[in-house]
Order: sequence, then structure tokens, then C-alpha cells
Amino acid sequence: MSWKPKYLISDRLLLTIREIGESLGEIKSFRLSGQDLARLELEARELSTFASTSIEGNPLPLTDVKRLLKTQKNTVRETEREVLNYNKALQFLYGEVRSGQLRLTIKTLERVQGKVVDGLMDNPAHCGSLRRAPVLIRNPRRSDEIVFIPPDSKDVRKLLSDLLLFIENNIGKIDPVILAGIFHRQYVIIHPFIDGNGRTTRLMTTAILGKTGLDLFEVFSFENYYNRNVTRYFKEVGLQGDYYDLAEEIDFSAWLEYFAEGILDELRRVRKTLPERTADKPRLEAHHHQILDYIEAKGSITQREYGGFSTRSLAARKIDFDKLVKLNLVEVRGVGRGTYYVKKNGL
Repeated sequence: MSWKPKYLISDRLLLTIREIGESLGEIKSFRLSGQDLARLELEARELSTFASTSIEGNPLPLTDVKRLLKTQKNTVRETEREVLNYNKALQFLYGEVRSGQLRLTIKTLERVQGKVVDGLMDNPAHCGSLRRAPVLIRNPRRSDEIVFIPPDSKDVRKLLSDLLLFIENNIGKIDPVILAGIFHRQYVIIHPFIDGNGRTTRLMTTAILGKTGLDLFEVFSFENYYNRNVTRYFKEVGLQGDYYDLAEEIDFSAWLEYFAEGILDELRRVRKTLPERTADKPRLEAHHHQILDYIEAKGSITQREYGGFSTRSLAARKIDFDKLVKLNLVEVRGVGRGTYYVKKNGL
């Protein structure tokens, strides 16, 4: 029987996912230029690299991380290598997602983990290979206290395969936020490598958000949300006890609420940075983009067609078209009942 995670879609989760969609629509309404998007992506990558390595105990402040990523020093300390490795892996995954080449396989996970721990492990055999030994998760404040015993190494490959198959089979069927959240926690529970699990998890979660269809996945850093309260993050994502005693009862519901809230929090942060950058650009709402996207797909749109998928009143729909015409984004063709709208020439 194929693996199936246990979770409930609560009203709180539904509301957060809806607000994520609204926030994405609001950010897209600024019709950001390529330069704007590149700047946002750079800032998110810097923040993700800082936050994700900081979660694991890296002491470098954000200012030093930004400076390091710009200078790309040849001789680096271990803390700096950790930062450079994460940034390199993140850029690699961006490219894989954008090109449509990202494959959800164990080899991909091994490749990413190999990039994360490159030059940082005493035993090269642990770099880019699933663990072949048991591991214990200890209390970071009391090393003699065992918090969690992950699955045996002999079961890791099967557990990972089941997880990846679940994600792959449900792309387009389950919301990207839910899929990425399920991946994130189950991966942490499996703990498939000797080291680099947390960083690899967060990297692959970003990639899965992009692969499963979340727009603008490159411009926000959910790792930043976790880094602001690391204790809560570890509490929400982890388990306490022996995996085999807990496996049948693992519930992802509360974690998914927390995970979604982290994405929404970050999108709101990004949104707050936009007005001063785009104050000279026309403001478009989500319904305006629905019209433009429809024209892009179909070539034209009529009032009746717009009414077929919009819940806005007839008067509001007319105002929507008038605004797009005034902004020179669409033009009117035909007369009377034969009136329709097309993309403005040259756009």
C-alpha cells in the first residue's frame, strides 16, 4: 500500500492558503520588471542562505553573508564554506525548476546534500550518499538527552521513495503549499543523511514549491520565518520518541498550519518592500490579471466571457475593462454586443 500522510485541512489552513494566493496576486499586480524580480530574488537568496545556515548554528550575520556572496573568496573558513555551499545549491535548484528539469528522485536529494556538505565532512563517504548507520537526535541544550530516534538506515530508501512518489503523484491535485509542507516534515522525520538534513530539506522544499506551481517561489524566504524562532520551528517540525512507535499516528495538520503561515508572513514582508520601488507603475488587482491572462491564453475576451469566471458585478466588470483601456494594456474591438477586448499592440 502506498504511503499516505495523515492530515486535516482546517479552516485556519484554508484561510492562510487563500491569503497566500491573494498576496501573490497583489505582488504580481505591480507588474514587476525583470530588474525588479532579479533584485527580489537576490535579496531572498541572501536571506534564505543566512537564515537556513543560522538555524543550524552558523554565527555569520546577514551583513557578512551578503558580503561573502558578492566577493566569492577563494580561501574560506568552514562557516563561510557552509554559506557558499547553500547559496550554490539554491542557485542550482532555481535553474532546475525554471528549466523544467527538476526530478524528484533520491539521486537529486543526494546531489543536493552533496553540494550542502561539500568540504565540510571528515568522511567523504557521507557526502552525497544516504546514511548507512543509525543516528540519534539529541537535545541541543543537553547532549546526553535523546529526543528522537529516526528510522533505521535499512528503511530510509523505501521511506524516501514513498514520500517522493506521493509528491509526484499529487502535483496538480493537492495545493503546492500542502505538498511542500508534507515533504518538509516527512523528510526531517526520515533524516536520510548523516549530516546536512535540515539545509537539504529547506532547499528541496523551496524547489518543490516551484515545481508544484507556486508563483514567485524565488522571491521569498520561508527560512527567515523559522530563523526568527528556531525553538518553535524544531518543536513544530520534529517528533519526540522512537519513529517506529510513532509512525502510524504522525499527524501533519498542525505543522501544515505553521508552514503555511511562514510563507504568508514572508510574502507580506516582500509586499511591504514594493511600493517605493514601483510607485511609478500602475496598480493592478488580481481580477485585472485574470482578464490579461485570459486574453493571453485565448487572444481576446468579451464582457460575457469575463462574467463567466468572475464574481464581480456587471458595473465592476465594466470599470475593470475601462481601467485596462486607459492604461493602454488592452484595446476595444467591435461594437455593441460584438464588442471584445484584445491585447494592446506592442505589449
